[in-house]
Amino acid sequence: MILLFTDFGWSGPYVGQMHTVLRSTLPQMPIIELMHDAPAFNAKASAYLLAAMADHWPVGAVVIAVVDPGVGSDRRPLAVHAGGRWLIGPDNGLLIPAARALENAEWFEITWRPERLSRSFHGRDLFAPVASQIAKQDRSGLVPLRAPSAGHDWPLEHDSVIYEDGYGNFITGLRPRKNKTLTAGKQQLRQLATFSDAVPGQAFWYENSQGLTEIAVNRGSAAAILKLSIGDAVSWS
Repeated sequence: MILLFTDFGWSGPYVGQMHTVLRSTLPQMPIIELMHDAPAFNAKASAYLLAAMADHWPVGAVVIAVVDPGVGSDRRPLAVHAGGRWLIGPDNGLLIPAARALENAEWFEITWRPERLSRSFHGRDLFAPVASQIAKQDRSGLVPLRAPSAGHDWPLEHDSVIYEDGYGNFITGLRPRKNKTLTAGKQQLRQLATFSDAVPGQAFWYENSQGLTEIAVNRGSAAAILKLSIGDAVSWS
């Protein structure tokens, strides 16, 4: 299957155009939307979100990941084969944490180019066609690479808020630490197992379904109460 992970948003023409390219060459292939509201322009925050999902990808999946503020520049397009899955995206660190999570990564530079390549939409013109080629076992447009340029020095965890969901919960890039207090902004938050363990309106942190530390308010919005933003620092005490 093909999995899509972008910061394109759920409206507008971009996701649909990628589907059109994929369907033209892989009409029977399942295409799954992982998310299209990854933190806009923020490859680092998005990278840790992407990595947290990796355990659930079936072997053989091809993941197109596009959070690419450097599109059209000299940043390289990459493919990585790790843990029996493929990831395709820009050389800006976005693929690094997921490749680490899947292990045994083999990196490639994408050297194939279409006849027509938009400077601003590599998701449609480059990454989607290459994903189709890889899904058909065609690696002819890939050249082995020792390592990507960006993100190789990023830590295993990211000590900041990386996502705000539709409920106003904040996902962080930290793995949970049992019985630890989480500092987020001016707030000191203790661990609870789940929402029903908190009284209505109480803020807390818990281990979410992706295995990350998440900040929540029972029957309320952490965003409204705690006034945090993507990129704000979090730490253990």
